[in-house]
Amino acid sequence: MVYRAIGLMSGSSLDGLDIVFTELEDSGGKWKYEIKAANCYTYDEEWVQKLQNAPLLSARDYMLLHAAYGRYTAGLVNMFIEEHNLYHRVQLIASHGHTVFHDPSHGISTQLGDGATIAALTGINVVSDLRNIDVALGGQGAPIVPIGEKLLFEGYDFFLNIGGIANLSYHNKDAVTAFDVCPANRILNTLAQKEGKAYDEDGKIAASGKIYTPLLTMLNRQDYYSKPYPKSLANEFGTQTILPLVESFDLPTADALRTYTEHIAQQVAYAVNAVKKAGTEAKLLVTGGGAFNSFLVKRLQENLQSCNTLATVADESTVKYKEALVMALYGILRWREENTVLSSVTGAMRNSIGGAVWIGQEA
Repeated sequence: MVYRAIGLMSGSSLDGLDIVFTELEDSGGKWKYEIKAANCYTYDEEWVQKLQNAPLLSARDYMLLHAAYGRYTAGLVNMFIEEHNLYHRVQLIASHGHTVFHDPSHGISTQLGDGATIAALTGINVVSDLRNIDVALGGQGAPIVPIGEKLLFEGYDFFLNIGGIANLSYHNKDAVTAFDVCPANRILNTLAQKEGKAYDEDGKIAASGKIYTPLLTMLNRQDYYSKPYPKSLANEFGTQTILPLVESFDLPTADALRTYTEHIAQQVAYAVNAVKKAGTEAKLLVTGGGAFNSFLVKRLQENLQSCNTLATVADESTVKYKEALVMALYGILRWREENTVLSSVTGAMRNSIGGAVWIGQEA
C-alpha cells in the first residue's frame, strides 16, 4: 500500500517550518519512503518573537495565536503544494505544531497550530495533537520520532537528532529507549547571534575558542543529566536555566561556544554509554540542523570513540527533514489506527495511537 502525505515540523530552534511531501509504502510490514519534495520556510522576525513570547500570553491571547499559527501553517502548506504542483496528490497532513508548554509531570504538552484550521484552509485531512494521549497515559509525550526510526531506518543502534534540543534513541532487539539529552542549537544559535550571525556556520567560532572548565563543570552538574530515563526537556530548561548560566560567566563568545559544544558532545557520549551494553560496538546516525556543524560532529565522533560507537552523518535530505518525514509516517499510522508512540520510550502505561483527526475533505 502506498500513501502520499505531508509532514510538518517546527522545532525549538525557531529556524522555520519544515514541510515534507513523501511517498510511504508498506509491503508486508516493511516500510520504504521517498521524499518527493521538501522545504524549510524560515520564520521572519515577527514570527520568531511571537513564538518565543507565547509562554507569556494570557489564555485568550494564546488561543488567538493558536488559531493564527494554524492559518499561517495552512498558508505555507498551500504555497508548498502550488510550488511543487501537488494538487490532488496529498492524502493527509500530519502537523506536529510548535511546542510552547511541555510539562508531562502535570499532564500537559501543548503545541501551537490549530489542526482544524489547517484542515479547513487546505481542504486536506489533518492529524495534529500528536503527544497528548501519551501524556494522558502517564508518559513523557517525547520523544515521538523513534517509531519512525524503527520502521524506516535499519542498520543503526542509535539515532541522534540535534535540533533546538538534542535527543537520542537506542534500538535493540528487545525495546526502544529514547530521551532528550540536552539543549543544543537553541543555545548555540543564541550565542552566535551575539556576533551578529544567525548561527555558527560549521562551528568555526567555537573551534577558535577555548574550553572554560569551571563553566563546563557546572553545565555537566545539572540535575537533569543524572535523572533516569524516560525523561524529556521543556524549551525553558535551555532558555531559563542553561543560557543564563552560560552568560553569567561573561566569556568571549568563542569560548562560550567552544565550552557549550564540548558540553553537548560529552552529554551525548555519557547518554550512549549509559544505555549501551559495555564492550559492544554500535553505530549512530546523526540528523538535525546540528549535523551541519562540522566542528560539533567532530567532537561528537571523538567523544563517542571512548564507548566504541561510530557516528555517521545522514544524507542531506534526511539530516534536514527526518523529523518532518517521521511526522508524515506518524499521521499515516494514526489513520490506520496503529501504534504511534512506544511506552518503552516515554514511560506511559502502554503503547498508544496518538493524534486528533480533522476531516478537511468534503464528504
